Amino acid sequence: MVGTGYFATYAVWGHRGALALEDARAQLGIRQEQLGALQDARVRLEHRIALMEREGGDADLVEELARGQLMDGAPHQVALKREGQ
Repeated sequence: MVGTGYFATYAVWGHRGALALEDARAQLGIRQEQLGALQDARVRLEHRIALMEREGGDADLVEELARGQLMDGAPHQVALKREGQ
């Protein structure tokens, strides 16, 4: 009888028991969500890279990247477009 109680307790609370299985399933769900988000980010990055690699680059993307770089200056710094460009 004592052995049966031990195994029953271990089956529920052991490191491979029912509670551990639920925890592992929860962790798997979290990791799958993170993987999905990373895969989406990768697809977006690959698309942006493809736009930049084509002949002459995508003008809108080039402008977006340039504006992002210019706006990373010092605080209160303003970037203005020059006339004729």
